[in-house]
Amino acid sequence: MDTEGEIAADYLEELLDIADLDGDIDTYTEGGRAHVSVITDTNLLVGKDGEVLDALQELARLAVMTETGHRSRLMLDVAGHRDKRRKVLQELAATAIAEAKETGEAVRLAPMNPFERKIVHDAVATAGLVSESEGEEPHRRVVILPKA
Repeated sequence: MDTEGEIAADYLEELLDIADLDGDIDTYTEGGRAHVSVITDTNLLVGKDGEVLDALQELARLAVMTETGHRSRLMLDVAGHRDKRRKVLQELAATAIAEAKETGEAVRLAPMNPFERKIVHDAVATAGLVSESEGEEPHRRVVILPKA
């Protein structure tokens, strides 16, 4: 995992240099997955709804795969965007979980990317309920099911 982080960090460092953007890069391993954070004051590399961040993550994963020959599950964060989004999603999940418990009906959330859906699924499981994803990308969403 450390190797994946180092390869991705080197790739992103070069990218920042080419684009003439400032940012420090931090790498760590958590949950069996390499994490790379670009610490910067600009949201330019995050983009609207994290679209640029998602694209950069895929490019970093491709750089790792090219170097190692193995598919990477590397997670990239820029300017703390994913950490902030995680907190918002956990609050959203808590509200939806309470609604499912109170009404006894399924609660459908807005479409989310895989990273966001995982956060919600984890929160639902922790609360003792069940959730599933429905729909096709990019309109795939989490549905929280009430207890049977």
